Amino acid sequence: MKSYYFTHETISNKSLEMLQKLEKSIRLHKINFIPKQSALLVLDMQRFFLDECSHAYIPSALPIIPKIKRLADAFNEINLPVILTRHINSKEDAKLMAQWWKDLISEKDNLSEIIPELNLPNSIVIRKTQYDGFYQTPLENILRENGISQLIITGVMTHLCCETTARSAFIRGFTVFFPIDGTATYNENFHWATLLNLSHGFAIPVLMKELQHYLDAIRSGH
Repeated sequence: MKSYYFTHETISNKSLEMLQKLEKSIRLHKINFIPKQSALLVLDMQRFFLDECSHAYIPSALPIIPKIKRLADAFNEINLPVILTRHINSKEDAKLMAQWWKDLISEKDNLSEIIPELNLPNSIVIRKTQYDGFYQTPLENILRENGISQLIITGVMTHLCCETTARSAFIRGFTVFFPIDGTATYNENFHWATLLNLSHGFAIPVLMKELQHYLDAIRSGH
């Protein structure tokens, strides 16, 4: 079930191939990225999913870490919101997740911690209990208070929390940019299915370097 469909060596070419397959959807739903109206959302980049000792380890997630870090640094430099989620469950708030997955991420578990590489200065960390980053969290209020209309969604897992949050953002009126090489999950089939579905009706598929280009231009004063 798990595979290294992204590695540090293959992620650029693999994500470009996926983007090219989505060319028709991209043409139909062309929306310009406006950095100053955007926030970066980093979902659940916790040791639970990124530590090899964990049963939930996602092999293909490691190559997305430096890409997220670089984009977050750019957001931070120009004072745009960077929001990280930390998925934590209790027996009371897990609901069907407890039945579906059995093993819950408790706050006392060291694996619940966000990885050190993404311990980002000036970022906002919110706790969530379900796939949807908006569900019973302050995420929407944070975005509204900062005048945000566009949301970049990164993190794990592509087909669960990332996809669910993208759909939830869309119905709240946020334009969603979904970096192909900014999320990861257990295998390529799950990843591709999300891209195919979201690009049809919910989100704009992009590459991290495209977004980085816009931000770097602002940082250099162009």
